[in-house]
Amino acid sequence: MGAEWLADWGLFAGVMALGQFSPGPDMILLTRVALRDGRRAGFLVVLGIVSGLCIHAALAIGGMSALLAQGGTWEKIMSALAAAYLMWLGRQMIGEFFRTRADTELHKEPDRRGGSWYFKGLLCNLLNPKVVVFFAGVTAVFLKGERESWWPALLWATIVLEGLLLWGAWVVVLQRKTIREFYLQQGKWLELAFGTGLWILAVMLLLTIF
Repeated sequence: MGAEWLADWGLFAGVMALGQFSPGPDMILLTRVALRDGRRAGFLVVLGIVSGLCIHAALAIGGMSALLAQGGTWEKIMSALAAAYLMWLGRQMIGEFFRTRADTELHKEPDRRGGSWYFKGLLCNLLNPKVVVFFAGVTAVFLKGERESWWPALLWATIVLEGLLLWGAWVVVLQRKTIREFYLQQGKWLELAFGTGLWILAVMLLLTIF
């Protein structure tokens, strides 16, 4: 394999960074939680998302994702579950828009339910079948040919660590004073935008079933 592995690894890391950090359910949920409930809640969601990435990456690199990539009943079930969960999250956010009379009411009391935020992040990532299919498609390219025995483990670790670092950095960025002040002023409308975004993603998932 020689020194070529370093170039391959750099390319893999770059592609995965772009894919993981692209707009989607994880991005919407994490952004909303980090802005509304602060750094601790945001990091707990990150841990949940990364826990999901651990499983998805293992499935993709281990070849188990072939079932999802080929479609069929299993993929439809996963898509339906993911759509239902996104709709549930979206309904909560849209409900905040209609219940809140003043924008600042969104920030009276930060949510302290650590387990709740962790499992929201975990389920949001874990129930998205597109994640494992994306991982499977990309890793398949980098697993071809003769590779060292440690190469699959390096790919798995790259996916997980990138998720932890990139999503964690995003939480830190969202704590900047100017960004949080904007959310305090426009929080009610952003709740509506976040919730609507999740519903749109849910509908798009359902359209892939029928």
